[in-house]
Amino acid sequence: MTKITIGARSSKLSLAYVAKVKDLLIQKNKELIKNNIEFKAIKTSGDRNQNDKIAEIGGKNLFCKEIEESLLANEIDIAVHSLKDMESIENNKLLIGAYVKRNDTRDVIISKKIKSVTDLKDGVKIGSSSRRRELQLKKINNKIKIINIRGNIDTRINKINENNLDGVILAAAGVKTLNLNDEIGFAFDIEEILPAVGQGIIAVQCRKGDKIEKFLKKINDVETSLCAKAERNMLQTIGGDCDTAIGGLAKIENHNLKLKAQLFSDSGQESFEYELTGREVDASFIGKSVGEKLLNLAGEKFKKK
Repeated sequence: MTKITIGARSSKLSLAYVAKVKDLLIQKNKELIKNNIEFKAIKTSGDRNQNDKIAEIGGKNLFCKEIEESLLANEIDIAVHSLKDMESIENNKLLIGAYVKRNDTRDVIISKKIKSVTDLKDGVKIGSSSRRRELQLKKINNKIKIINIRGNIDTRINKINENNLDGVILAAAGVKTLNLNDEIGFAFDIEEILPAVGQGIIAVQCRKGDKIEKFLKKINDVETSLCAKAERNMLQTIGGDCDTAIGGLAKIENHNLKLKAQLFSDSGQESFEYELTGREVDASFIGKSVGEKLLNLAGEKFKKK
C-alpha cells in the first residue's frame, strides 16, 4: 500500500492547496487511499522573516527552499507550492510533476473604500510587497502611496486597519481559495495589471524518477502546464531576480498560445511590453522568444542578473 507524505507551508492558503492536491490524487488514482496520504508542515525562511522585503533577505525561493530540501532528503514525497513562489530554474534532481488547473489569474484590491480603478486617486495608500505591483499601480496613478507589508492573506487584510491603509493588493486566486470574496473591492483587468508569472497555479513537485511521478501525471492539467512553461521560459530568459518587476500571462485558444509580458526598467521609470502567439506545442519557444524580445526592447535600461 503506497504511503505518501505531502510537504508544504502551514499557512491557511497552503493547507487549502494541499487539500486540493490530496483530493485530486485520490480521485485520479484508484490505488491511493486517503488515510495513507499524510501532511508535513515545513517552516520556510520567508515565513520566519515577515518584516523585511523579500529581495533584502535572499529572494523569492525563500518560500520553497526548505520544502525542496525536505524533498531531496526523502522526508516528504511531494511538495506543494504556489508556482509564482518558485525560481524559474529548477533543481536538476527535482521536477514539477503536475500543474493543477489554473485559478483566477487577476490581482485584486481588498478594500471597503476602493471599488474601481477610478478610486485610485492621489495619496491613496495601498499595501504591497511586490515591486511589480508597485510600479504597475504607479503607472495607473504615480501619486498612489505604496506601503510595504508582508505576511499571509489574513495578516495583510488585518494590516489595512492596523496601518491605516485604504486597501491592499493581492492575487485573486488566494483570496478566492480562502472564500474571502466579500473582502474584494474590485479586480483589475489583465490590461490594467498584468499578473506575476505562474499566478493562480499550484505546482506539485517530486523527485525525478520517483514512482510518485505516475500519480502526479494523472492530476496534471495540460493547458495549464503549457502556459506555465511559456511564462517560466520567458522569466528564465530575462534572467531576473525577485526584485525584477515583470508580469506575464499565457492563454490558449484553439490550440494557439498567446503570451503577453511586461518588463520594467531597473529604474522603474519605463516599461516594455510584447506579446506573441504561436502553436501551443511551441510553448517553450514562445516563452524564450518573448524574453529575448523584452531584453532587446529594454536594452541598457534593464540589466540581466
